[in-house]
Amino acid sequence: MEWLSDPSAWAGLLTLVVLEIVLGIDNLVFIAILADKLPPHQRDRARMIGLSLALVLRLCLLAAIAHLVRLTAPVFEWGWLSLSWRDMILLAGGIFLLWKATTELHERLEGVDHSGPERKEHAAFGVVLVQIVALDAVFSLDSIITAVGMVQHLPVMMAAVVIAMAVMMLASRPLTAFVNRHPTVVVLCLSFLLMIGLSLVADGMGFHMPKGYLYAAIGFSILIEFFNQWRLRNIARHAARIPLRERTARTVLRLLGGQEAGSAGASGGHPPASGSAGAGAAQHAGFRQEERAMVRGVLSLAEQSVLSIMTPRSDVDWLDISQDKASLYRQLQAQPHGLFPVCDRGGLDAVIGVGRAKDLMADLIGRGTIDRHQSLQPPLIVPETVSILRLMENLRRSRNHLALVSDEYGTILGLVTPMDVLEAIAGEFPDAGEDLLVQPMGPDRWRVDGLVDLHTLARAVRVERLARSAQDASTLGGLLLEQFGELPEPGRATVLHGLRFEVIAVDGRRIARVDVRRDTPAAPAPPA
Repeated sequence: MEWLSDPSAWAGLLTLVVLEIVLGIDNLVFIAILADKLPPHQRDRARMIGLSLALVLRLCLLAAIAHLVRLTAPVFEWGWLSLSWRDMILLAGGIFLLWKATTELHERLEGVDHSGPERKEHAAFGVVLVQIVALDAVFSLDSIITAVGMVQHLPVMMAAVVIAMAVMMLASRPLTAFVNRHPTVVVLCLSFLLMIGLSLVADGMGFHMPKGYLYAAIGFSILIEFFNQWRLRNIARHAARIPLRERTARTVLRLLGGQEAGSAGASGGHPPASGSAGAGAAQHAGFRQEERAMVRGVLSLAEQSVLSIMTPRSDVDWLDISQDKASLYRQLQAQPHGLFPVCDRGGLDAVIGVGRAKDLMADLIGRGTIDRHQSLQPPLIVPETVSILRLMENLRRSRNHLALVSDEYGTILGLVTPMDVLEAIAGEFPDAGEDLLVQPMGPDRWRVDGLVDLHTLARAVRVERLARSAQDASTLGGLLLEQFGELPEPGRATVLHGLRFEVIAVDGRRIARVDVRRDTPAAPAPPA
């Protein structure tokens, strides 16, 4: 036990522990790759058995160190080729590693997900265990030969092997989980296996390759893969800031061949490779800009507030039942709507029902007054917090297909119909005599009504981030009020997301018209 007082022995122990862990990491990774072929409930057991066998095998080899040293004597000579038992073991082990790494790489690179839900068959436990034992034998022999060359005391070698294997057993689960989450790491480790196998074959053939070259190549490759994983992690973190539906919409639109202005910048300029291939296929398929806009409208529908698609209270046409017959008849004739809210003297907040224009006109012609019981249906009143999907269900069950939006105090805020939902998907359908809310005025320029909802404007100007710009507002006018902090005077302008917004007209206490220009011209849309 005199080695306990030898500082060089302790230094050798520490160095050998680190080296054994480095050499054993490959062993652990490849055991994890083999164990992944088993059913999930058998994988942990296979990993622990594999590491335990590796420990036992290495201790047995260390116990037989005297015999192992004698394996370097030549037993076969033919011309320039001289092989010892050690050389033949290294040669056979290297060929095995080359075969195993090549088959595993072929399986990984052929593009089939063998670990997905469609994989029904698993390898037999015994077959995998035999492969693990063979892999342990190769790695153990290389590890023990390295130990023999570094340390002279057998207890130091055994202590280093036991400590290193204990560390690897404790780290087996997190390391295996990391490898399974990062397929590129598996490919990298299989490439290491090719390098190690080639090194063993060369060593067995008498071409001694310095281990430092091999470790330097492995270390440099690990450093490059570390930077790659760091990059992927940053991309995933930035992508997570974008709502899931918008990420889905962006991916679908890339597959359809469309890339919205600013989307490349939003995604860090690194769109997925599948998007490029999908874009080319989509252009050949003939997807037009209008089709892509409708797809985006469907995918973003659940994100929109009912306030963004409703007709605001100031623009709602309603009937006051207390008015005379002539006034009601003229109002029905002047408006193109098929349904009207009918109210009493209290105004729109005192709505008593909803009636069809033809039924109301028939009542006025035949009876001179509106029949409350026969011609009016109870109003459908929904809260301002209702989702559009829930609103669609309510409209589907309603007989009048018109809903009034109310706040928590009972004040009517606006009116929404199935046509408003359709416009949120497919764009505007203006009534006779109405102007478009978003009027193109030339390349990268629009004349926009302040009441247009932000999702509609974002699709028109192809800047998807615009729909997420407002804190509480759902219209362009509300967004500009948030930006200015007050009701602006005509001519006041601001820049947001590469767009210049200039207030053209103010109507009372609201922004009526806005001139929108793009500071940087957008990329042209793909040809139809």
